[in-house]
Amino acid sequence: MKNRIPIIEGLFTWPSEDPHLIAGRCKTCHTIFFPKFCQQHKPDCHPKTVEEIQLSKKGKLASFTIMHLSPPPLFKLPPSQIPYAVGVIELPEGLKVVGLLTGCKWEDLKMHMDVEIVIEKLYEDEQGNEALTWKLKPI
Repeated sequence: MKNRIPIIEGLFTWPSEDPHLIAGRCKTCHTIFFPKFCQQHKPDCHPKTVEEIQLSKKGKLASFTIMHLSPPPLFKLPPSQIPYAVGVIELPEGLKVVGLLTGCKWEDLKMHMDVEIVIEKLYEDEQGNEALTWKLKPI
């Protein structure tokens, strides 16, 4: 059986039957940011005033595009998966998060459609593990 591991620890709750993205919220200014370890959100706020929160899984598609180039090194995709769709989900917390789009035909994508954050395989690493990331899936 293959191990399923996050591409980076701490981005989402894992292992979990109901995974969520993990964000930070500043107790001083109440700013919410993702990922949680981007704690330099405002120069006047101290990193130790940040608490961990789980983001909502459902939101609206705020923007999307089709990419015809390789993604950044962390998001390895085989050449057969290029081009690929990228979207921005607007969450009830007021935060926007970028993610790969999954489970849809590009021609069916529409602005402001309901989408949810899911955790899926991105690639298999050299040891045969499934590297997991968050993706955006139309509801």
